[in-house]
Amino acid sequence: MLIIDKLSYQSKLRYMNAGEKFLFSVATLVLCIVGRSVMICLPVLALMSLLTVWKGGIPLRRYLKLLTIPLLFLLVNSLILGLSIRQTPLEVFAVSFGNWYLTASWETLRYAVQIFVTAMAAVSCLYFLSCNTPVTDILNVLKKLKCPKLLIELMLLIYRYIFVLLDCAHAISISQKSRLGNVSFRQSMRSFGQLASALFVRAVNRSGILYDAMESRCYDGDIRVLSENLPPKKEELLLIICFEALLLILTVIVRL
Repeated sequence: MLIIDKLSYQSKLRYMNAGEKFLFSVATLVLCIVGRSVMICLPVLALMSLLTVWKGGIPLRRYLKLLTIPLLFLLVNSLILGLSIRQTPLEVFAVSFGNWYLTASWETLRYAVQIFVTAMAAVSCLYFLSCNTPVTDILNVLKKLKCPKLLIELMLLIYRYIFVLLDCAHAISISQKSRLGNVSFRQSMRSFGQLASALFVRAVNRSGILYDAMESRCYDGDIRVLSENLPPKKEELLLIICFEALLLILTVIVRL
């Protein structure tokens, strides 16, 4: 089981109405992207992290470890956005390479920070939803929103099939290590290629077996999954509406 999937079932917010969590996460995400302001995104990042760790009961260490995955990627991208190569130096700093300068201005640095904070706030919104809501509940919300049935079924099958492929890849990797398949870099590359080819063949075979199993159980193009009836609470809806209204007002003020 994936870490995020395991956390979603262990979360204290697991039995909160999935539609409320979906509305709160997606609406906040959209307003962060539209506003694209540090004064909006920093409070959102702090609030989403606090709700995920404190209300959801997700271990802080595990949450920070999850954040490091996009953090490193976004830091590199923000650094690239903040720097520029020009023939004329800018005011913050400049490193010369012949007739060219690796330089930065306050405007480019401000833009890089803005993009970084906005992206991290968006990631925190998605983590709040994924760490506190199982995938089946999210798909039920999408079904109620009249998303295409084919898209929902593909999402469900692809997500569930990830676990099968990971288990298969883990077994092959252990078998290769037990036979010193990673004793050198060249051997590691060869083992990786063999793992990828074997995994592809097994994926094709298992997909055929899965389809035959579904057909034998009278599959009619609709995958039915049991869902729990968790009605929304008025207090929670009121808090979400008030927060989103406040965030919308701040977004309008910033954009003006």
